[in-house]
Amino acid sequence: MTQEVAVLGVGMHPWGKWGRSFVEYGVAAAQAALADAGLDWRDIGSIIGADTVRGGYPGYVAGATFAKALGWQGARVTSVYAACASGAQAVDTARAQILSGLADAVLVVGADAAPKGFFRPAGGDRPDDPDWLRFRILGATNPVYFGLYARRRMALHGDTTDDFAQVKVKNAAMGALNPKARYRSPVTAEEVAASAVVADPLRLLDICATSDGGAAVVLSSMEFARRHGHAEPVRIRAVSTVTPRYPNAVLDLPDIATDSAVAVDPPGETFRRSIARTAYEEAGVGPEDLSLAEVYDLSTALELQWYEDLGLCGEGEGVKLLRDGATALGGRIPVNVSGGLASFGEAVPAQAIAQVCELAWQLRGAAGDRQVAGARVGISANQGLFGHGSAVIAVR
Repeated sequence: MTQEVAVLGVGMHPWGKWGRSFVEYGVAAAQAALADAGLDWRDIGSIIGADTVRGGYPGYVAGATFAKALGWQGARVTSVYAACASGAQAVDTARAQILSGLADAVLVVGADAAPKGFFRPAGGDRPDDPDWLRFRILGATNPVYFGLYARRRMALHGDTTDDFAQVKVKNAAMGALNPKARYRSPVTAEEVAASAVVADPLRLLDICATSDGGAAVVLSSMEFARRHGHAEPVRIRAVSTVTPRYPNAVLDLPDIATDSAVAVDPPGETFRRSIARTAYEEAGVGPEDLSLAEVYDLSTALELQWYEDLGLCGEGEGVKLLRDGATALGGRIPVNVSGGLASFGEAVPAQAIAQVCELAWQLRGAAGDRQVAGARVGISANQGLFGHGSAVIAVR
């Protein structure tokens, strides 16, 4: 089991469509996290920025961009990018610096100013870029893949469109309790069914929006935490950033084909399951120990898949878990009590950090009306384009 690091402070800029620079959102989140930690910016020995590809050059060097906006003070700086897993990569980098002794306290920041509508590829012709190819050859936006995943679940496990709608109903109910969420109104299954078809069988309310937002965490060594009055902080016990194993027999965004399994048998577990297993092994816990989970519900069907990939239930049993109320607030294993992407929309480099913020609030008992009673262990999980695993386990 890896040594733990302390979560001293967390902060977020509310999600929405604000029409301002990602830097503003990131700085607001950073200042909130520093205040929550009871620290001054000058107490920070290193800053890690999760990059955005939508902010021009400043977005590609987000660590330095945020450091400059906060005021140059000589801290180490790192910028990382791993698509949707950028936030987890930034947390893992911060943890490595702390455990190696390079820094006692590290500020991790991610923020995005997203476009209206679906994400699109960067400009220019790149015929060797799988992300460019899937748009140009297939016209396959992200929701096309979400629709394929949903169809796969329907074919393999008998999931229905009403099952998918119930995920949105659950997450919207919890998002209505979260002041940081973009969408804060309850939704009915009838409203989901009445929304426009985007990628059959998924409708508009089955798919997460693209959003502006920012999130930040302050991490430190346990010794630094004690010296600064944090006797029993939330701790990060594991970060999983694994890659897939060849051959990948399940279609994954942005690929347009699976690997051939003619010469080599597929691995015994899917990529997403390996992300969770690695985190559990590092933390010395299992799914039975979890108090809550924050997962990447890019679509309603994908949330059901995460239930199974995290080991919260057996294969094909995700719908039963949902229908039994186990993943709702007050259930056996609440999932996405923040409201998830269904209530936030996706601000790519900030999202995995926002998941950690929610874990911290829950484990402190500071989540207000959406509090999970007696929360002690939480996991966040998502997956970044091109094989970036992302899972964080936090404990109290």
